[in-house]
Amino acid sequence: MIFVLACVLIWASELPSSAQSPRRAGRPVLVISVDGMDYRYLRDCDKLGLKIPNLRRLMREGELTEGIEGVFPTITWPSHTTMITGVAPRQHGILGNRRPRSEGGDYYWDVSLLKAPTLWQAARKAGLKTAAITWPVTVGAQIDFNLPEAFAKRNGGGMDLHSIEAKATPGLVEKIARIFPSFTQEWMDDRTRTQATIYLLKHEKPDLILLHLVDLDSEAHETGPFSREANAKLEYSDELIGQMLQAIPSGMVVAVVSDHGFERADRVMDVNRLLAREGIKGSVEMRPGLLTTNDEAVAAWLRAAAREKKHGIGREIPREELQRFTPELAQPLAAFEPAEHHLFGAAPEGATESKPAERGVHGLWPGRKDYSASFLLWGKGIKPARRPRASMLTIAPRLAELLGVKYPFE
Repeated sequence: MIFVLACVLIWASELPSSAQSPRRAGRPVLVISVDGMDYRYLRDCDKLGLKIPNLRRLMREGELTEGIEGVFPTITWPSHTTMITGVAPRQHGILGNRRPRSEGGDYYWDVSLLKAPTLWQAARKAGLKTAAITWPVTVGAQIDFNLPEAFAKRNGGGMDLHSIEAKATPGLVEKIARIFPSFTQEWMDDRTRTQATIYLLKHEKPDLILLHLVDLDSEAHETGPFSREANAKLEYSDELIGQMLQAIPSGMVVAVVSDHGFERADRVMDVNRLLAREGIKGSVEMRPGLLTTNDEAVAAWLRAAAREKKHGIGREIPREELQRFTPELAQPLAAFEPAEHHLFGAAPEGATESKPAERGVHGLWPGRKDYSASFLLWGKGIKPARRPRASMLTIAPRLAELLGVKYPFE
């Protein structure tokens, strides 16, 4: 009997792989989104004097894309959803951080609002274990270990744990707290998000973890990107990444991503007021990072202002670029970005400009020069490489390839 069993085992081992039990070709993947990590933090880390040894190691040993061109609008929830669907906001349905006023204006909390399949859904269909930690649009998602982005209160990048726990996988908070007693502080911040990740890596071993770190974004809004304070917050993020690297199992791939670039804002220009002051009839439609008009006289005035570098009017956006990013919008006669450190918006009565509410901003036009998100890969099978600037639409297919699941998702 023993001899027969041994022969059967030898025979099975010599069969073609297709005749044996199916094996997944992919690797487990930890996706770390550092919200607001403009690519210049990585590109210019020497110039900025950043003490980020873990990110430097990943850049040295891994694959770095030299800037990720975002989607419109370049804000957190639409961008995070594009990264795990591979399609633009107009297709996946998450059009902003908050829903339109006509729909109540609340955040896009619930997975039922998604109109496109996701990476975690593809992973579950392939029989893989999944996890998410404060990833946008995951309330109610079929994720094995889920601490969704949900909050009634905010404290900088912190979100109240009670709101998260109410929507989380039952019992998950208690399991993490047994290993990390300080996890149950009031605010879930990047420190406790990291504790949750380390717990999952060591004890639950998901094939896919989607982690959203938020503290850098909050600091950059408050003090501006590349400020001393924002740089320090990125250095803290690097410390947390180092802790996670110590906990990852052999064979895992780490993807470090971000959702948008960041700019410092000094002035908000009310272009409609400027036009009225100059005696120009007609108007513009203003978004903070985009100005459009269908009036010939207004377009001519804007082009002159852009040439003369006046009134905060920046580059005119070519028509093919408008069509590429916003095919769902009516194509205007002319469109412009704001000049560096400027935004567009309404000013107080009698004024043509004002101070911005925040020192650091995003939501700008995705084709803006040097305004890029980040994408970095490291781990099993990843060779040192530099890839040219790419679209955010390319992230989901690459993650699917690494994980060993089919793309496009079904």
